[in-house]
Amino acid sequence: MTVQAQTATPLDAPHPVAVEDTHATTEHATGAEHESGGLPQFEFQHWFGQIVYLIFLFAILYFLIAKIFAPRMRRVFDERSATISGAVEAARQVQAEAAGQAEAAKREVEDARASARGTASAASARVAEEAKARAAAEEAAVSARIAEAEAAIAKTRDAAMTNVSTIASDTAGAIVERLTGKAPTAAEAAAAVKGAA
Repeated sequence: MTVQAQTATPLDAPHPVAVEDTHATTEHATGAEHESGGLPQFEFQHWFGQIVYLIFLFAILYFLIAKIFAPRMRRVFDERSATISGAVEAARQVQAEAAGQAEAAKREVEDARASARGTASAASARVAEEAKARAAAEEAAVSARIAEAEAAIAKTRDAAMTNVSTIASDTAGAIVERLTGKAPTAAEAAAAVKGAA
């Protein structure tokens, strides 16, 4: 009796499979998938469920858009248009106020210019009158000085002329005495000077 040794395999271990069997099974399974028609979405047996899901999702999306998202968007659009129209109206009011203020400022500038011209012409006239009065006063003072100076000059001239005739008669007497050797009298010299003048 010969005893052969057997290998012990656990009970939960898979049974050994030959390599050839594995290859044949893989080929067979691949061939069956190709025969079934391909993608399950295109098989008629799944279409009813897909259509039901499509209608269900469409109804949910329609409800969400119609009842939640669209009113929110409409409210945002209304707020935006109200904000824009309010801003445009405020800008128009500000522009109108600015135009009014610019017109008022323009009038004020024109009034200020007219007032400045009036003040300048009044000041110019006042200065001109003051200058004329000052010039007249100075001219009167100068005329008085000139008159005084002319009087002094006339007095000095008269005094000098009186002295000149005395000097001339003395000079004439001295010349005659030199030439003739005899001195003339003062009356003769004075008469000679008066006769020569």
